[in-house]
Formats: sequence, C-alpha cells, structure tokens
Amino acid sequence: MHDDVYLSLALPLLARPLAHLIATRVGPRPATILMTVAALALSATSCAALGIVVAAGIAGPADAGPTLATLASRAPGVIGSAVLGAALLATARFIVIRCRALIDAFRHARSLPSTGAVIVTSQPTADAYTVPGAPGRIVVSTGMVAALDEPSLRALVAHEQAHLDGSHYVYATLARLAATANPFVRPLSTAVEYSIERWADEEAATATGDRLAVARAISSAAVAAKHGHAQAEHGIMLGALGSSPSTNLSDAGPIPRRVAALLVPARPTSTTAVGLGTWVIVASLAFSLEAASDLADAFPGLWTALT
Repeated sequence: MHDDVYLSLALPLLARPLAHLIATRVGPRPATILMTVAALALSATSCAALGIVVAAGIAGPADAGPTLATLASRAPGVIGSAVLGAALLATARFIVIRCRALIDAFRHARSLPSTGAVIVTSQPTADAYTVPGAPGRIVVSTGMVAALDEPSLRALVAHEQAHLDGSHYVYATLARLAATANPFVRPLSTAVEYSIERWADEEAATATGDRLAVARAISSAAVAAKHGHAQAEHGIMLGALGSSPSTNLSDAGPIPRRVAALLVPARPTSTTAVGLGTWVIVASLAFSLEAASDLADAFPGLWTALT
C-alpha cells in the first residue's frame, strides 16, 4: 500500500492541535469556516483512504492460495471494510436524525405565534434560542426577559439574530457529520460549536457597540438559566448559552471564556494559523488523490473487479 494512503489515515490525528491553534489564533467567523472545512476534508479523505485499502484488497490476486502471506496481505482490507462499514452506517444514521430534526425545527418555526422575528413565550424559566426555518425565529421566555436589564436583553437578541443571519446551524451540522464519520476529528467539531457562539458574541458586540453589555448578557443569562431546562432539549436550535455541554474547550468552561474574550478587544487573525489550517486541508486532498491515482495505476482492472 502506498504511503499516501497511510498519510491520509494519519492526518486526522492533527485535529486536536489544529483546533486549538485555530480557535486561539483566528477570529471566530474565519475560525468557524476554516475548522468546518478542515473537519469535512479530514473526515472525507480518511474515509476515502479506507475505501482505497478495501479496493486494493478486492483487486488483489484472486487465485492466490490461503497462505499466511496472502492472509496477512488481505488483513488491512478486512479491517478497513469493517471500519468503513461502521463509519458509513453511523453517518447514514446521523443524516437521517439530523434531517428529521431540521424538518421539525422548520415546522416549529412556522407554528410559532406572531409574524415577527422575536417571539416571547410565557415560559417562567429563563431561556433564549433560535429556531432555523424560512424564516428563522428567535424565542425568548418571559423568565429570561425578567432576568435581564434592557441593554443585556438587546445584546442577547443581537446574539440570537447573529445565529440566524449566519446560518450557524449549518456549520454545526457539517462539523458533527464529519465527527460522526471519523471520531478522530471530534476536537474540530467541538471547537466549531464553541467558535459559533464566539462568532455570535462578536456580531452582537458590533451590533450593539457595547462589548461589556454582551458579556454581561451572557453571564446573567447563564445564571438565570442555571436551574432551568438544558439547551440540548431544543435539538437543532442554537442559543446564547451554547448548543450542548460538549462546547467545553478547557477547564474554565465555555461561558467564562466567552465572557473573558469580550472584556478585551477582538483579537486579530493570525495568517500563520490560517495558512497551517489551509495546508492541512490541501494536504489531505492531495494525499487522497495521489493514493487513488497510485491504486488505479497498480490495478488497471480495478473497476472491472469491483463491478
């Protein structure tokens, strides 16, 4: 088997340091986009590499006897088939569940009362979240309205509006899809969920012109919602408190880190970090294409063997 195949399989191991580098050195919006693309590229190319391993095993000598050497040469193909099959099944299951959640979210958005973008419910527990749809809606409970002062409430609504305007649920979905297909890229998926919230924080700070108000809104909303129901109950919805507990990137937790980031000026984007992230994406695609080309050269009758 050519080295490019193993390089494609090994590159996802860079997901954790890559996620840390991009999340800490790149602005939230470009970080979200870059990490989502990186997660998809690493997941897709590693699965493609597994497919090449399986294809090489299928295209091997069919008339070879069951010697130890033959069995050993076919072992990677057998293992690759099992792993690839599990990845495809998990991915298919995720797609079905996610599509159902999206359909339910769009239906929920249409069923909400009023035609405005912001809906205030009579729910006494503090909560606020966005519902993707056509159009999407922002839901704020009376409990949350009562818990925040006017500047904080404006900042909270601006945060939720940023989720809608940026279609942030799409990035979360694609990143989770990549992590489902290859669990080694899960650090990138986790980082994407955090950077989505930071993206909305920065957009809210720009819209309100007050970074401190956004920081105060996030911390106050977190305290108010502490004894309420979890955001995860909303499934595909996104909210100022995060989409799931998995957004923890350090022991400090996501909320304190987001508040701390808002108490200082927005950080500039590091071109070095962007360059390294782009290199990983390009390298993963190049290794995968080169491995496929080598496989085609080594087994010119591969398509016939597979069909």
